[in-house]
Amino acid sequence: MNASWPLLSTLIWLPLIGAALPLFAGNQRPDMARWLALLVSLVTFVISLQLWTGFDSSIVGMQFVEKSSWIDAFSINYHLGVDGFSVPLIVLTTFFGVIIVLAAWGSITARVYQYMAAFLALEGLMVGVFAALDGILFYVFFEAMLIPMFLVIGIWGGPRRVYASIKFFLYTFLGSVFMLVGLIWLYLKTGSFAILDWHDAALGMQAQTLLFLGFLAAFAVKIPMWPVHTWLPDAHVEAPTGGSVVLAAIMLKIGGYGFIRFSLPITPDASSHLDWLMILLSLIAVVYIGFVALAQQDMKKLIAYSSISHMGFVTLGLFIAFAIARNSGGDFQGAGLGITGAMVQMISHGFISGAMFLCVGVLYDRVHSRQINDYGGVANTMPWFAVFMVLFFMANSGLPGTSGFVGEFMVILSSFKANPWYAFLAGMTLILGAAYSLWLVKRVVFGDVANQQVSELQDINRREALILTILAVAVIAVGVYPAPLVEMIDPAVQQLLNHIGQSKV
Repeated sequence: MNASWPLLSTLIWLPLIGAALPLFAGNQRPDMARWLALLVSLVTFVISLQLWTGFDSSIVGMQFVEKSSWIDAFSINYHLGVDGFSVPLIVLTTFFGVIIVLAAWGSITARVYQYMAAFLALEGLMVGVFAALDGILFYVFFEAMLIPMFLVIGIWGGPRRVYASIKFFLYTFLGSVFMLVGLIWLYLKTGSFAILDWHDAALGMQAQTLLFLGFLAAFAVKIPMWPVHTWLPDAHVEAPTGGSVVLAAIMLKIGGYGFIRFSLPITPDASSHLDWLMILLSLIAVVYIGFVALAQQDMKKLIAYSSISHMGFVTLGLFIAFAIARNSGGDFQGAGLGITGAMVQMISHGFISGAMFLCVGVLYDRVHSRQINDYGGVANTMPWFAVFMVLFFMANSGLPGTSGFVGEFMVILSSFKANPWYAFLAGMTLILGAAYSLWLVKRVVFGDVANQQVSELQDINRREALILTILAVAVIAVGVYPAPLVEMIDPAVQQLLNHIGQSKV
């Protein structure tokens, strides 16, 4: 049963308003700021579980809908709702809200109250992106979340934090300007800012192509796709651990979600016409960026390039549908596997990439270096940590039984229906992923103890063990039993296939 109270508004505004609590604690009481942030994030996560338990997978369409007038003159509404695409991403967001607060417990010592407030505000804004059903409301949340992330990188980041934060902001902001133009054009065409109304709007091929390119500019930067990916390694390297985790686990997924909510259903003919471009860019990301990751010496930069490569599976899974339909005489039903795989890959990548960045954060807190060459033999002094790190990097390489295998396998299987060469190139990531993941593990975790710093390392404490255990359970649970996630996604996938299967020209 759907909640009778405004559940989605609660999930948005509780962390946004709750961000004021750590600020009231002030700089003189950092422990109070930490506990208040943990309380707000925990309550938000617990409430978000009602989305999962109350969601009815047998219903096609939006649930937990809220709608009230906002700006009457332009038919702009405060309109919220979720479907099978939104719910897993919202729960993932609130889950990592708790993880990020716990991860920063000992590592962030300067301006703790501001750090916690920034992440709580960011959490509320990201939930808003996944729940918004009004175009302008979506855009407001989409842009507003840049501000706390900009501050997190710029204040608590590394030596080149100012450069990285400005580059992150400019790339994302400039891309989204083209989306805003598209949203305003759709309003002038339909008289509505409701995203669901746009799904049914009849549009000519030229209009669809221009809209598609506008959406592509915004969402390709967010994922990020090659060649607009260069901001991500800089942002990851300079960001504090929490910033890297939220970037990889949640913010990259907003690009994939944007394609699902805007590009595919609003511009299906243009998406079909330009699917070759999306498939090409996706395969370049999977293969070329995989080789780039193999050459990295900085652990964070390696994981950042790995994220770009793995997110290539998301766009490949989404746009392979059109090639499959052409091969089967216009039947889109066989294309659902790729879209489902793309969604599973987004959730899986959230868990795995977040866990890998947390592992690097654990080492950095002790040694203050991210360079692979500064480590070696960590398993000798940190055996429990080594177990978790090996697990997460094996999952990143697509080990069966972990979540990293499920989504990639579904996308590769779907690619075979379109073109065996697509599947072959996509399958390269299993080789490349194993190469750079296991090469890093070999040099950092195994072998002889590299130096005195490594020989004096202390194994993970209870807080770190709790965080990594929770993530390990999530990675294995999705890998062994993905059925609940797939069952939630399936009705939304079928509805999306109905949209993209009907020409608007």
